[in-house]
Amino acid sequence: MVQVIKADLCVIGGGSGGLSVAAGAAQMGARTVLIERGEMGGDCLNTGCVPSKALLAAAKHAWRRGQGAAFGLDDCSSEVDFARVNAHVRGVIDAIAPNDSVARFEGLGVIVVKDHARFKDARTVIAGRKEIRARRFVIATGSHPALPPIPGLDTVPVFTNETIFSNTVCPQHLIVIGGGPVGMEMAQAHRRLGAKVTVIEAAKVLSKDDPELVAFVTDRLAQEGVEIIEGANVTRVEGEAGHIAVTIGEGGDARVVSGTHLLVATGRRPAVEGLDLDKAGIEWDRHGIKVDTRLRTTNGRVFAIGDVIGGLQFTHVANYHAGIVIRNALFRLPARVDYGAIPWVTYTDPELAHVGETEAELRARNMKINVLRWHLAENDRAQAEHETEGEIKVITDMHSRILGCTIVGPHAGELILPWVLARSQGLKLGAMASLVVPYPTFSEISRRAAASYYTPTLFSGRTRAIVRFLGLFG
Repeated sequence: MVQVIKADLCVIGGGSGGLSVAAGAAQMGARTVLIERGEMGGDCLNTGCVPSKALLAAAKHAWRRGQGAAFGLDDCSSEVDFARVNAHVRGVIDAIAPNDSVARFEGLGVIVVKDHARFKDARTVIAGRKEIRARRFVIATGSHPALPPIPGLDTVPVFTNETIFSNTVCPQHLIVIGGGPVGMEMAQAHRRLGAKVTVIEAAKVLSKDDPELVAFVTDRLAQEGVEIIEGANVTRVEGEAGHIAVTIGEGGDARVVSGTHLLVATGRRPAVEGLDLDKAGIEWDRHGIKVDTRLRTTNGRVFAIGDVIGGLQFTHVANYHAGIVIRNALFRLPARVDYGAIPWVTYTDPELAHVGETEAELRARNMKINVLRWHLAENDRAQAEHETEGEIKVITDMHSRILGCTIVGPHAGELILPWVLARSQGLKLGAMASLVVPYPTFSEISRRAAASYYTPTLFSGRTRAIVRFLGLFG
């Protein structure tokens, strides 16, 4: 017998975005249903952000054991127990999981349905033996790894981000196809944990970031022994477990890279299978569900957020979407998305963080801009910690308005925050240049970069003449 549930809001998908909507709506008094067929927490908790950062942290500790000489200490290198590293990753997931659990959300008043959801019509969703009729729906089903159409790829064992964190044995030689953030992070992590690593990228690695600052990352990975092959067309994959061969190029120019394991990190595809979107009048394509600036689908009662709509596929973007949807769906406010101040971070070592527009984007539009830099070698805290490889690059217009910022170096993901605030609030450089920053901290690079904009004026001949003139009056 079908159970009919009437609700104010029905959320499909228990990842970061869906959980944020469900928790917020329920606590604001809306009768809320959450449908999730898999693990609560979605990709971020189980196969994405959390396990990847836990693995990167373990890898950083392993690498630092061999970096004591610069501090006058003996190196204390030892073998890495990869199974224990994996246990650490699982432990981090388990520690966070209660925050995303069914019990917690039921405690907030959310009706949680553990089943597959599909639309029956424009106003109804079926999940198992339950029929949910809600005033508004939110699709937050996320995305899956997208495997490229490489001949032979379907015949060999392949890791994706959904499976690599279950691996308990360090690969002897890990081949990574894809030089985006996931590919580069996993390449460095596995290299530091003892694997030989080769990254194969069809274009340029980390191609969405400023190439000048990307060079700091690629140089560090190369120094640590990661082989990076760019502009490489993978034409075939073959082999078996423990013996993988990846062919690059064709004919006499072909090269074969042999390894023991293969990780494919070439992008993601929206998770829309089985939703019966057509029955609800919801349009979508291979890039994701189509939405307007208020995140409404072509069915005005249904919103879509996060990875399933394509675009910037980050957990913090999904959470941002959640706030937009709550304002629209519950309060009928015409809130719209604005991606102008959305930051992103690649968590390699050094980290690479960005917000706003890049120099290349602005020059392509023939914008008159100022480019400001400050190198970590000129930062006292960086010298004390032997972390001097890095730089901040700030782009402004001719009126000192902040257009973009990229930082490469330790803690870049933390250091980018004041620039996100400045960009979102339309601040000028003077706001950053006038800050009092604690000494010695890495944060000083932000103030120093901003202050450098005013240096030519402050120390000009005109300024010196004014100072001399005023000195005549005692």
